[in-house]
Amino acid sequence: MKPIETDRLALRNFCRQDAGGLLGYLKSPVASCFLSLTLRDMDAATAEADRRASDDAEIAVCLKESDELIGDLFAHPEDDTVSVGWNFNPAYAGRGYAFEAAHALFADLFQVKGIRRLYAYVEDHNLPSQKLCARLGMRREGLFVDYISFRNDDAGQPIYENTMQYALLRREWNSL
Repeated sequence: MKPIETDRLALRNFCRQDAGGLLGYLKSPVASCFLSLTLRDMDAATAEADRRASDDAEIAVCLKESDELIGDLFAHPEDDTVSVGWNFNPAYAGRGYAFEAAHALFADLFQVKGIRRLYAYVEDHNLPSQKLCARLGMRREGLFVDYISFRNDDAGQPIYENTMQYALLRREWNSL
């Protein structure tokens, strides 16, 4: 991918040196949708960083001054639509980094790549991501009840979660 810079951040492809940063927030993922990405150690983090390095849809979000990985975005294309999402190290929460990174990505997808529509899935209990969607101008399109399971209860039965879909059209973005 062509790197994207904001005032404070650099959005770029992953590299092996991002393994420590990945381990920092994927050792104990906060959002249940990322539980399957849990990393047990540095070897697993290095393998994951290497895997992501070859995928332009997986975007490293780094502090511009230090190149320290603080989170990631994804942008999975589906014709003229893109599924987007984010996962940030909780140590960097509350500083506007997720908004800054996602806003820059949205601008690139709409204005440079000409994408027609973006959408994101957010669990109904993930209030920070819901607020981020709203700040980005996304509208809630629907609620999928008992949509997906990311974990099991003590008896081994799936725990299903309600998931909201948010979306944004290029024409809506252009009118923000």
